[in-house]
Amino acid sequence: MTKRKDSAKKAIRDIRRATRRQYSAEEKIRIVLEGLRADYP
Repeated sequence: MTKRKDSAKKAIRDIRRATRRQYSAEEKIRIVLEGLRADYP
């Protein structure tokens, strides 16, 4: 049973890793700059 759980967890982890969004360098820079420009109360 433990072996089945481990393989299920590995499958879920692999799917999440494969579907994770990949950002280009330009997108990362834009996101950081937007955060720095945000108005702080």
